Amino acid sequence: MGFWCRMLENQEQEEVITVRVQDPRVQNEGSWNSYVDYKIFLHTNSKAFTAKTSCVRRRYREFVWLRKQLQRNAGLVPVPELPGKSTFFGSSDEFIEKRRQGLQHFLEKVLQSVVLLSDSQLHLFLQSQLSVPEIEACVQGRSPMSVSDAILRYAMSNCGWAQEERRGSSHLAKGDQPKSCCFLPRSGRRSSLSPPPGEEKDNFE
Repeated sequence: MGFWCRMLENQEQEEVITVRVQDPRVQNEGSWNSYVDYKIFLHTNSKAFTAKTSCVRRRYREFVWLRKQLQRNAGLVPVPELPGKSTFFGSSDEFIEKRRQGLQHFLEKVLQSVVLLSDSQLHLFLQSQLSVPEIEACVQGRSPMSVSDAILRYAMSNCGWAQEERRGSSHLAKGDQPKSCCFLPRSGRRSSLSPPPGEEKDNFE
């Protein structure tokens, strides 16, 4: 009887999706093309996701691309708004924090929509470190990997982020070596779909 009750409890378990946007970091600091990216941590028991836990870093222009793709595929279903762009040159800590909050609110709203949750591009955005062109190629079948394969491959290579997650949102001190792939520079992460080593160029802003 106890086993049967436990089975019923498991079947009735509510699906939960937890997403956090945190740890904004300046990349290429001091150069003319410096930018801020954010760590996206996701934990879920939802069957909609290939990996139940994931951790990636994304920059604002990638969020802009994602919203456009979601809107294109969602038809009449409204897509949440993103926080606005900076109206001044440079980014203060206050602006970065407001943007971080806005990006988290955006993802929380997106993940509440069944229609948007079914978009493969959203899953690759959240659970792989593929670039935008690589995501498009994967979804369109122009890559050697399926969407699930790409996510699982990244999940298998994403060792070490859990230790960093346990440390909370505390920042690494200067000189510390990153202990998580979430803190590796964008150019340092490679996948089988990535172009040859060289400077990363974004052509979708």
